[in-house]
Amino acid sequence: MNEQIQPSALSVTRPANKVRRRIFVQKHEAVIYGTVSIICFLALWELAWQLRLISPLFFSGPSAIVVQFWELLVHGNLLRDAAYSGKNFLIGFVLALVTGVPLGILLGWYKRLNLLFDPLINALYAMPRIALYPLIIIWFGIASGSKIFIVFLSAMLPILVNTVAGVRNIDPDLLKAARAFCAQDRQIFATVALPYSVPFILTGVRQGVAHGLIGVIIGELFAGSEGIGYMISYAGQMFQTDTLLVGVVVVMIAGMMLTALGERVRRHFQRWRPDHVGGR
Repeated sequence: MNEQIQPSALSVTRPANKVRRRIFVQKHEAVIYGTVSIICFLALWELAWQLRLISPLFFSGPSAIVVQFWELLVHGNLLRDAAYSGKNFLIGFVLALVTGVPLGILLGWYKRLNLLFDPLINALYAMPRIALYPLIIIWFGIASGSKIFIVFLSAMLPILVNTVAGVRNIDPDLLKAARAFCAQDRQIFATVALPYSVPFILTGVRQGVAHGLIGVIIGELFAGSEGIGYMISYAGQMFQTDTLLVGVVVVMIAGMMLTALGERVRRHFQRWRPDHVGGR
């Protein structure tokens, strides 16, 4: 009896395990494939470095970058430079957020106000803002003020543009339905306009994070005596490619973490949209 039951139990367990593995792979497919591609890339890069196919004068290898990262972390100024850049980025980004979102809501909600400022916003958004950096440094000097303003300008415009787009693209039928129930503008704004615009605002925040990081690094590259951007600039002048790439990797990891956080927040608030609520 037992001998007949055991094979049957195994035959049921094995397909169940396969199904669970398949579900796990499908659920984490992006992470698995992304991790495999990064590992393969780093392995090929390290192989080329160990075979001396890469000149240390022009580039570096993963192992050398890791060693230099640890050296700068323990005995160098990496933490101080990262804290300086992070402080400038955080202040500039918060200012961009508290300015871009309310201003975008106002411009999106009031049509004539939007028509008045739309050409100026489009001009600033389309203009290569790097051309203004020398002028900003003249205005604010080489201290933290210029870096904060560069981050503010770089991050505020994407947040502003996306917020305006979110408010302007509200479904007209929702507004008609709200007004049909005699809802006041304040109630329409709180229950329809703001929830509908949240995904647009968070998309602008994600873009603002990327532009803000670029801004703070470029500001420190142009003028400065500390920060990750200054470390990258100084290492490039001294042909210290491993130190230079440590700075690049630190900025890249910070950008990936902030972007991933922004994406998680955006997905969390995606259900606030009225069309999602109505579909449930």
